Amino acid sequence: MTFLKIDQVSFVTHEKVIVDQVSFDLEKGAFLTLTGPSGSGKSTLLKLVASLLTPTNGDIYLENQAQSDYQLNLYRQEVSYCFQQPVLFGQTVRDNLSFPFTIRKKNFDRNRAIALLQQVALPETFLDKQITSLSGGEKQRVALIRNLLFLPKVLLLDEVTVGLDGENKNIIHQLIQTVHKKGITILQITHDNSEIAQAKRILTMAGGVLVEQSTKCE
Repeated sequence: MTFLKIDQVSFVTHEKVIVDQVSFDLEKGAFLTLTGPSGSGKSTLLKLVASLLTPTNGDIYLENQAQSDYQLNLYRQEVSYCFQQPVLFGQTVRDNLSFPFTIRKKNFDRNRAIALLQQVALPETFLDKQITSLSGGEKQRVALIRNLLFLPKVLLLDEVTVGLDGENKNIIHQLIQTVHKKGITILQITHDNSEIAQAKRILTMAGGVLVEQSTKCE
């Protein structure tokens, strides 16, 4: 049964076609890898699915409901986007991990935050760490678990391991696999050959269109 549907979606800006009539379906719990050369429209497509951009044409459906029919804040709680370059705010890690609770008008669950920090090999003391003191890998780990304090229905990953060393990549891969096993639908963009090699379903984009689809047998 189709869970997330991208139906003839296009995006045009400054008279340039960035995404051109892209269509595909995802079942609940699917893990899709999107690849292709730089400038092929992958990140734009992911931002359209995340509702960070609005399609020029076509429709996106989550659980048979059009994206445009959702309240924007509620949709973004269900479809969570993780940027290639981690975007942290405020002064400390706590400022970032308390934000998902604040927007839901809930009390900060310190134990939940600590449990996720420990899941990505960061100690409890990181809650009070200044974000300016974090390495690139630490920032990416904090940004990712911020998206997972409340599990979304769909997790969108825009090259979240790019530029990271092997240890940080492994930590993030393990977290992503743990989340996927909980039934979360995942759509990731990657150029990483090892991630592509492990992918079960791959869509390849070029020039704003889908040029190839492949599925590996278990």
